[in-house]
Amino acid sequence: MPALILPLIDAAAHLPARGALIGLDLGTKTIGVAVSDPDRRLATGVETIERKAFKADAARLLSLASERNICGIVLGLPINMDGSEGPRAQSTRAFARNLAQLTDMPIGFWDERLSTAAVERELIANDVSRAKRAKVIDQHAAIFILQGALDRLAALSRSPDIR
Repeated sequence: MPALILPLIDAAAHLPARGALIGLDLGTKTIGVAVSDPDRRLATGVETIERKAFKADAARLLSLASERNICGIVLGLPINMDGSEGPRAQSTRAFARNLAQLTDMPIGFWDERLSTAAVERELIANDVSRAKRAKVIDQHAAIFILQGALDRLAALSRSPDIR
């Protein structure tokens, strides 16, 4: 049975109470990957995958998920500033549908608006060179996405009425 694909707050009901999550920043050339600890408190960068073909990309992601006992996927959804979805969001949804055919882990979408911009500002503030920023920005965006999702899940668990 294919995995469920839902907004993160809806996917939360299908996640076990404890277990690590993997966060993805899906780009056209790379995929930034971050993971959480089993208690879902802290997101840590893992790697940046150079995109090849879907099967190879998915195989690497699922291998990382297996190695780290991941129980759910958080996928950054690039929504436009006006709340609409453009071609990048459609591409991300297609990626999720294809990935869902290969796993039973729930896939939760997380609004990633401005994540890359926020990460780039932070890297610039820390005087990271343009060349080094280019190498780590997707992984750092994945950390930013996953940490935001973890914080939201923690708030939901403390007060389930908050949506």
